[in-house]
Amino acid sequence: MLTNRVKPFFYGALASAILLGVYFAVLTLVSGWNFAQNQFAAFWYFIVSLAVGFGIQVGLYTHLKNLIRGIGGGGKVLGVTGTTSTAAMISCCTHYLANILPVLGAIGLVTFVAQYQVQLFWVGLAFNLGGIFYMANKIKAFKQKQI
Repeated sequence: MLTNRVKPFFYGALASAILLGVYFAVLTLVSGWNFAQNQFAAFWYFIVSLAVGFGIQVGLYTHLKNLIRGIGGGGKVLGVTGTTSTAAMISCCTHYLANILPVLGAIGLVTFVAQYQVQLFWVGLAFNLGGIFYMANKIKAFKQKQI
């Protein structure tokens, strides 16, 4: 059984690995294995950064959840931090729309997303950082209230 100190690191690493797995699975299913490899080779620094950022958010979320449960706390704080994680995850995966939307017939939007793929990576990173700072501040505020 994982201790409360190890659990956030484990879950964060697991979340990063799962996100990378989803990345390769979605791109492989939509555009083939060679395309997934080429995209990863071209943008690995963005993709790995987004996955690690998501893992950090999951780790922080797990840590906060452990803190709240340790005092018998409720779900309001967890709901807010979960929403932040979800927003970061959505922005993280926005650039995948370029691969998925042709199936839906949205060619104009696909062209836009493909043209601004790097900018969308930056938006995803910004949301990741925002989520990390938000949750870190929630943990800090929660610990200060406990003192």
